[in-house]
Amino acid sequence: MKKAYDILVIGSGLGGLVSALILAKEGLKVCVLEKNNQYGGNLQTFSRNKLIFDTGVHYLGGLSKGQNLNQFFSYLEIMDDLELQLMDEDGYDRISFGDDEIEYPHAQGYQNFVEQLSKYFPEEKENLENYCEEIQYVCSQFPRYHVVGKDSYNEEILHLNTKRFIESVTQNKKLQSVLLGSNFLYAGDSENVPFYVHALTVNSYIQSAYKCVKGGSQISKLLIRKLREYGAEVHKHSEVSEFVFNENNTLTSVKTKAGKEYEAKQFISNIEIRSTIKLIGEERLKKSFLNRVLSWKPVSSCFSIYLVLKPHSLPNFNYNRYHYSSEDQVWNASQYQKESWPETYMLSSTPSKHHPEFAESLTAISYMDFDEVKEWENTFNTVADEHERGEAYERFKLEKTEKMLDALEKKIPNIRHAVKTLYTSSPLSYRDYIGNFEGNMYGYMKSSENPLKTMVSPRTKIDNLFLTGQSVNMHGILGVTIGAFNTCAEIIGKETIDMRLTQMINKN
Repeated sequence: MKKAYDILVIGSGLGGLVSALILAKEGLKVCVLEKNNQYGGNLQTFSRNKLIFDTGVHYLGGLSKGQNLNQFFSYLEIMDDLELQLMDEDGYDRISFGDDEIEYPHAQGYQNFVEQLSKYFPEEKENLENYCEEIQYVCSQFPRYHVVGKDSYNEEILHLNTKRFIESVTQNKKLQSVLLGSNFLYAGDSENVPFYVHALTVNSYIQSAYKCVKGGSQISKLLIRKLREYGAEVHKHSEVSEFVFNENNTLTSVKTKAGKEYEAKQFISNIEIRSTIKLIGEERLKKSFLNRVLSWKPVSSCFSIYLVLKPHSLPNFNYNRYHYSSEDQVWNASQYQKESWPETYMLSSTPSKHHPEFAESLTAISYMDFDEVKEWENTFNTVADEHERGEAYERFKLEKTEKMLDALEKKIPNIRHAVKTLYTSSPLSYRDYIGNFEGNMYGYMKSSENPLKTMVSPRTKIDNLFLTGQSVNMHGILGVTIGAFNTCAEIIGKETIDMRLTQMINKN
């Protein structure tokens, strides 16, 4: 029997869940289908030894009262239930290089940001103030960045280049590297990446930086609870395997691997854009669009190790540590020599529940090319669909884990003695769970030379099929949330979305 809805959402990543909830709040009959055992895409967490580990979301920006993500989450009615912990205000991110023992802080609040870095670069204070002004100016050009903004942005903004911008702000090579130090958040190809990507990413954390106390999955859990309150249906273990079209090329229903069929008036795809193209069928799309999308290069993938620590063995730190083997490494951090991997890592810590001055777990992440796991590319393994990848793969992971521990040991000499057990994830884990092409972290590489090449409208050539998620516009919690509001604006009209958000802002 076919079930019929107003809106069917494929994939329950943040973009899919937010789109579904915006439309369910308008009284539409909505259904979300998810292939995995857990909802949430990159918001998924896993637990080992009774501890929660994040696979994607390590911290959130812009969540203090009046800030943009706070307002979007308030509209979605999840803000008050989020359990958050404010990160270190004098350095939520700390950047270090090689053997230099100093950890250079990125602080919360623009004045504080300038103040904390000026301690290390006293003669650069004015340059730091200019940097902060420019970042805020670029962000102000994006329509939804201020929740209800103007209609279109100044296209010139898209062509600004991060490298050229940073070099124009300061001649100090070390400070340039410090300012770029968190570029892991957009997979750090700072030579080509448009400056707006850097600005949108960094700005929201300088406003405020928080951790989710129980991991990123609490965001998806709260969104799903709200969806159900508004009468929406949400189903897991429901992988869409076929799109059904009528003779007018309108999408009428989708079929799942389990053989169920779901009809809807309109559809939103929140899965990898290449997977969406396969389901649509290449013959239904323009050659020029296909060639453009298939020519995109995915950003790097990563390898992560999750360390469960012995009690009271390491002090907790309430910030993220970004370490680079050298200052130059920052510019193209995702391009590395296999022999000297990891040349870069991000390290975050979770406090012990009963003794918060100690860490109960650590997560370390470094870039990894998909090529390194290519020999196992025909394997597949998730909780919902389990298969072993074999002994050679286990050896490969062990070898990488040892190398990562060697690197961490330089900063935390007794780390090996502190580890109780550890777990890993590779580019294959990201590919299989999230569905991203080659396990990439954030979609596809953007270039300031041709910024429109990787921009996709939420509309498709199929009149009743829309796109949302990190391939559309911008990745990250804020980027994807804004993208979902833009997707819904195509369905129910920008005026309606603006009116709803304005009403909420006035009420608050």
